[in-house]
Amino acid sequence: MKIGTIDFGEQPLFLAPMEDVTDIGFRRMCKRFGAAMVYTEFVSADAVIRNIKSTLNKFVINNDERPVGIQIYGKEVEPMVEAAKIVEEMRPDVIDLNFGCPVKKVASKGAGSGMLRNPELLLEITREVVKAVRTPVTVKTRLGWDDNSLIITTLAEQLQDCGIQALTIHGRTRAQMYTGEADWRLIGEVKQNPRIHIPIIGNGDVTSIEVAKERFKTYGVDAVMIGRATFGAPWIFSERGYEGHPTALSIDDKIDVLEEMLRINVERIDEHRGILHTRRHLASSPIFKGIPDFKQTRIAMLRTTKMNELLEILEMCREKLRK
Repeated sequence: MKIGTIDFGEQPLFLAPMEDVTDIGFRRMCKRFGAAMVYTEFVSADAVIRNIKSTLNKFVINNDERPVGIQIYGKEVEPMVEAAKIVEEMRPDVIDLNFGCPVKKVASKGAGSGMLRNPELLLEITREVVKAVRTPVTVKTRLGWDDNSLIITTLAEQLQDCGIQALTIHGRTRAQMYTGEADWRLIGEVKQNPRIHIPIIGNGDVTSIEVAKERFKTYGVDAVMIGRATFGAPWIFSERGYEGHPTALSIDDKIDVLEEMLRINVERIDEHRGILHTRRHLASSPIFKGIPDFKQTRIAMLRTTKMNELLEILEMCREKLRK
């Protein structure tokens, strides 16, 4: 599979762009464990244009995490074009347009998945961004606004005609948000369309590598993107068991990874914000499910504001998991 000149090989696994999740520390860990492609947190085109420092900080890219994409969202042509030009100066490998975010603060204003209610404008934005930059442009979207407007099969062809070089489809409508089950049948239908020649990347309810393998086999997608299942588990990409990746890490190895993520973020930003960036992963990590009465420990993780205290909690968890 290729996007532009980037060759990802067969059946690559991508890390989904997620706000307050895919910061540079987490991306680097996912890349280390086998993610073929990672993305920054998605950012508002308007915030990019206004040169908001906290937004621009999200664009910091290390060469060891490449290939990496920067994802932007917006609802107007000119701001999206201008933001794409600014983003291109950061030298991402891909510029991804978000037409899929379902959260109210984005979609209700007409951006993200809100664009699915105005496909003509969505296509105009895409067309103009493609014209404005040399970096490969890709799109991430959903099946449609709701079950009465499942437009993805037609929209995929139209987006391809706009010049995008890959399309990621989340198998839900905006109305579903993240509830119910992702429907991959329409994703497969898009992939099997003989007119489609760009890579199709499937997303939604990929909770393990076994599920990813099944999606490749059943629906023939070119890549699989993993989102929420990566929370606190960047090693999920290393559990493939093929292509030279190790099959598993020990509990000690995994806690070492979480501690390294914490240190990276604290050193990159500062203690307070570095902890804020990391503790979401710590509290969500599946490795702690084996600890009896973990609820109180989780609360302590979410409340602490000191790095040494958080490291002590992690070491306590390590000891409990060894028993």
